Amino acid sequence: MSGLVAFAVTAIWAATGGAFWPVWVWFGLAIPFGLNALLFGAAHVRRGRWRGFAVHAALFSWVSLTLIVTWALAGSDGFWPLIPIVCLSMLLALHAVIAGMLSGEDQQLVERVDELTRTRRGVVDVQAGELRRIERDLHDGAQARLVALTMQLGRAEARLGEHPEAAELVREARGEASAAIAELRDLARGIAPPVLADRGLPAAAEAIAARSAIRASVDAELDHRPPPVVEAAAYFVVAETLTNAAKHAGADARALVTIRDGNDRLVIEVSDDGRGGADPAGSGLTGLRHRVEALDGVLAVTSPAGSGTTIRAELPYGS
Repeated sequence: MSGLVAFAVTAIWAATGGAFWPVWVWFGLAIPFGLNALLFGAAHVRRGRWRGFAVHAALFSWVSLTLIVTWALAGSDGFWPLIPIVCLSMLLALHAVIAGMLSGEDQQLVERVDELTRTRRGVVDVQAGELRRIERDLHDGAQARLVALTMQLGRAEARLGEHPEAAELVREARGEASAAIAELRDLARGIAPPVLADRGLPAAAEAIAARSAIRASVDAELDHRPPPVVEAAAYFVVAETLTNAAKHAGADARALVTIRDGNDRLVIEVSDDGRGGADPAGSGLTGLRHRVEALDGVLAVTSPAGSGTTIRAELPYGS
C-alpha cells in the first residue's frame, strides 16, 4: 500500500510539474518502516538490561535520523537538529553507564536463569519424545509379540484335547500372556495414550470422561494443537483430576472439563459439585503441581468444604 501511494504521488507530480514535493510523502512513509527495522534488530539482543539499552539506542537513531533528514529536506541554514541530538545522546550515554554498572552479577544471574529455563524445557521435550518412543515400541513390539504368543497358545490348547493336564498348563500360560498384554496396554496408555497422539487433547479428554467413574463432560475449544509436551501434561492433569474426583467427590457428583487456549497458554479447568475440602498439599495434587510447574505452568486448587472442587492449570506453550 505504501509503495502504491508513493507511485501515485510521483505520477501526479510528473503530470503537474513543479517542485519535487513527493519526497515529503516518501519520507513520511519511510519513517514507520525505519522504526520497525531498528526495533526488530534490538529485539534480537539477549534478554536483560542490554536489550533495554538496544531499544533505547534504536529509538535514538530513529529520532536523530528523522531530524537530520527533515533539516536536509527543509533546506534550513542553521543545523537546528544539533541541540536535540546532543541531549538525546547524553541520555543514551547515561543509560549505557547505568546498564554497564548493573550488568555484573545481576546480569549473569539473569542470563543463567534464561539458560536454565531453555535447557530445562529442552530436557522435558527430549523426555517426552523418549516416552513416546517407548510407547510405540511397547505397542508395536512387546504387545504384538504377546498377542501372537496368545494365539499360538490357543491353537496349542485346541490340539491338546486328549491331554487335559497339558491343556490346563497351556490355558494358564495363555491367561498369563493375556494379563501381560493388559498390563502393557495400561502402561502404554499411561505413557502416551494413542488417542492423544492420533486425535489430540479434546478427543483424549472425552475418552477419559467416558471412562470416568462419575458423570463427566468435556467442553474444549482450541484454535490450534498445543506442543506435544504441553498436550501430554494437560492430558495427565485431566486424568488425575477426574480420578481424584471419582474417589472423593461422591458417586452422585458431576464433573466438567473445560479446555481453552489464549495468550500463548493452554488453560485446563476441571470442576465438580462434590464434597469439596480437597487438600492442595496432598500427594496427588502435589504431583500434578510438580508436573505443571516443570513447564513453567501454574496449578490452582479451589475446594471449599461442601461446595465442590475446581482445579485450574495454565501451561505456557513456550518457544
